[in-house]
Amino acid sequence: MIQLFLLDDHELTRTGFRYILGREKDIEVVGDCGSGEETLVQVRRLRPDVLLCDLYLPGVSGLEVTERVVQMAVGTRVIVLSAQPEEPLPRRLMEAGAFGYLGKGCSPNEMLRAIRTVAKGQRFLGGSVAQHLALDSLSNGGASPFDQLSTRELETILLLMQGLRVYEIAEKLRLSDKTVSSHKYNAFDKLGVRDLSSLTRLALQWQVVDPVSV
Repeated sequence: MIQLFLLDDHELTRTGFRYILGREKDIEVVGDCGSGEETLVQVRRLRPDVLLCDLYLPGVSGLEVTERVVQMAVGTRVIVLSAQPEEPLPRRLMEAGAFGYLGKGCSPNEMLRAIRTVAKGQRFLGGSVAQHLALDSLSNGGASPFDQLSTRELETILLLMQGLRVYEIAEKLRLSDKTVSSHKYNAFDKLGVRDLSSLTRLALQWQVVDPVSV
């Protein structure tokens, strides 16, 4: 029996996942939570086989949750879910120790296949675009300028390139406008860009975004 924990800040999403997973005889949902901080406490206590984790979370992000679960060494393997699979975070997540990466638009069958695959100790990358980006980045020996960005800085610029404004990013990540602006400024400074156009050109150069999506 695969023991699984759900982390998503939307209760409706967690309810939907519970409904899908509840029909599977070999998977047991041992708990769910909308907070990264509380999830870390529960993972340490319950030691589930798999953690299904949303990427964009208020407070502790999905990437930070992944890093900290790996550091716990409790045997829990993380599958990260993203509403925007065409982004550079698969590489960052796999380097952090995640075992799986799925777009939220995946089918229930693909999600179940990912859970069963990861529970066996094998990696799973969902979606052809995400798989291409992740494997291409992992095989690239050159250091990307985007590697120097913090988790929140990277999340901020990815959302900027998706067309979100600062206040919309702040609302999504449950941060203040000032904090998001600071992340944006720091990211632009580290990357040596001045505006969104130059950021996008750099992102395309380093295959951080899919040309079709920008």
